[in-house]
Amino acid sequence: MRQFDTRTQSPIVSRRAATPKKSPWREDLRRAFRRPCDLLEFLELPCHLANGSPEPDFPMLVPREFAARMEPGNRQDPLLLQVLPERVETQSVPGFVADPVGDKDSRQARGLLHKYAGRVLLITTGACAVHCRYCFRQEFPYSTDHAGSDQWRAAVDYIRSRADVYEVILSGGDPLMLSTGQLSSLTDQLAEIDHVRRLRLHTRLPIVLPARVDDRLCHWIASLPWPVAIVVHANHAREFDPQVDRAMARLRKAGASLFNQSVLLAGINDTANALTELMERSFSAHVVPYYLHMLDRVRGTARFDCDRQQALALHEAMRARLSGYLVPRLVREEAGAPYKLPVL
Repeated sequence: MRQFDTRTQSPIVSRRAATPKKSPWREDLRRAFRRPCDLLEFLELPCHLANGSPEPDFPMLVPREFAARMEPGNRQDPLLLQVLPERVETQSVPGFVADPVGDKDSRQARGLLHKYAGRVLLITTGACAVHCRYCFRQEFPYSTDHAGSDQWRAAVDYIRSRADVYEVILSGGDPLMLSTGQLSSLTDQLAEIDHVRRLRLHTRLPIVLPARVDDRLCHWIASLPWPVAIVVHANHAREFDPQVDRAMARLRKAGASLFNQSVLLAGINDTANALTELMERSFSAHVVPYYLHMLDRVRGTARFDCDRQQALALHEAMRARLSGYLVPRLVREEAGAPYKLPVL
């Protein structure tokens, strides 16, 4: 049985931190689709095309702003396929496991993973604005093991004790599901550690819910004492639209460097045309293509898998079509490896 805290459809916050007045992006999230039939009907598709999807342990969550970029009437829309639960998720496939990237073995404190030299990753929250069906942390025990659950104390103490750690990566879940006040509380503590030299955020919110990039968030980013890298996550060119472009422009104006990482997904972006268009569209939003990941083989995701030879052929096709700075690195993550491994 997969472990997933359904409460993380909303950010994990203290009662004191919650306020009656919600930010506009939280109101947008409240209106998100949570039932496959509702999403299909919005797309003018019959409910039976949910294919008898079971009620998943990893529940569906899709913001309306993201759904609006899907093509009505198209059951094979590449954005829809990323988020719609399928019955095959319940099937056991050899080689697809609960923790394919070794998160458990790299845990050093509550919500803190230390895999690679010089940098640590904080699981800031279990909450996301969209539940991608290929997510590699579907079974991570967010309800008991995220760094914010003890007000960052254990994580900050570990970072303080390791003079060789110079970069802190905020991940999750999605760190931008936290309030800007919570993020500021964390970075205020990190700012007291002399050997921390830069901050990185891995987030999908500017893509799926661009309203999250508001004045307060941009002010926080601009106030930080280090260079800030924001790595967004888009897998298809149609995930970008004018609202996303504006969000990216605001993040850049606040001083962040922007990168995009994608996952190679069968039936979604596994053609030379789709990948080339994605990299071009990403850069048109001033977001530099960064990584193209092979699928992390978590249970229930076998339908998205592409083999190594196909991946290499697609990467070579991108090299032939794109300027070098638009070609992402083709990588895979392997438990226990000292860095993301190039696919050769």
